[in-house]
Amino acid sequence: MTVARARIAIVGLGMAVAPHAKSALDLAQRVEVAYAYSPSAARRAAFAQKFPFPQCDRLETILEDPTVDAVAILTPPNTHLDLVARTASAGKHVLIEKPLEITTARADQMVAACRRAGVKLGVVLQHRHKPAVERLAAIVRAGELGALIEASAIIRLWRPQSYYDDPGRGTRARDGGGVLLTQGIHTLDVLLSLAGDADEVTAFAITTPVHRMECEDLVCAAVRWKNGALGVIEATTAAYPGAAERIELAGARGTATLASTALDVRWLDGRKETLEPDGSSGGTGADPMAFPHDYHRSVWSDFLDAVQGSGEPRVNGEEALRVHRFIDAILAASGRTAARPG
Repeated sequence: MTVARARIAIVGLGMAVAPHAKSALDLAQRVEVAYAYSPSAARRAAFAQKFPFPQCDRLETILEDPTVDAVAILTPPNTHLDLVARTASAGKHVLIEKPLEITTARADQMVAACRRAGVKLGVVLQHRHKPAVERLAAIVRAGELGALIEASAIIRLWRPQSYYDDPGRGTRARDGGGVLLTQGIHTLDVLLSLAGDADEVTAFAITTPVHRMECEDLVCAAVRWKNGALGVIEATTAAYPGAAERIELAGARGTATLASTALDVRWLDGRKETLEPDGSSGGTGADPMAFPHDYHRSVWSDFLDAVQGSGEPRVNGEEALRVHRFIDAILAASGRTAARPG
């Protein structure tokens, strides 16, 4: 049986749009882009030079069109709650760029709005779709590493000051936070999917002399996981020239190291398993968009499966809330949350 193509609108034509537009082109047999919208005429014109999608200059055009099944929202975090609430009220499914919102309270409201409206909410945390992550998740689920005794993450990225000179970037009002919520959220989401939730966190968070910005660009934390394992987390955008993010797991039967798209697993009985890098990593240095769109395409495909079926996206609203709460716990432990807006 042939399934009709889903009609999706894209809202937001800024820096984040390219991997999504490329994914839609790759999946043209499954999805039709009904509209591409930005309130900026200049951004619409620039987008039209690269992608052959119909455009509109009013959000209402999308919301009032009953043929639109879903909306991909790629706008700054502080706009998400209003846009998602309006989209869900119009009965349209939502695919949204991370983070959910600038505070967990607003993110909770957004997730609840989708549940009330009965629409699917997918979150663009594309690292879950890396083959190395999927393989490690399967190993952990099967208990092949034995009881987990350590789960840690190292995120050493580089962003020049010019990155933070963009108006609103690295501020609580627009982005909701710094390195954790904007960059580290991807790796922390994967870490939680492997290690479970945290039981106790201690942390330090600072803004280094490398950057002039409101929020944190360096965080060091120690974690006691609910399963009893311990771990450390380091996240920064001040480590020139940037390096592949790492997750390290140690279990009673073996250890595993995930470095971007590469996986190395060693068991006490002498067995080992290796997945070589697949060439799709990037975004660790000055250009945050220097990566191919492979995993964004996987996010879109997974979202389409949910929209056209009865299941949920791999990372839905409730899953994404887990990493938001974890980030809150780290920042609270560091004393950096007092000024965050409600």
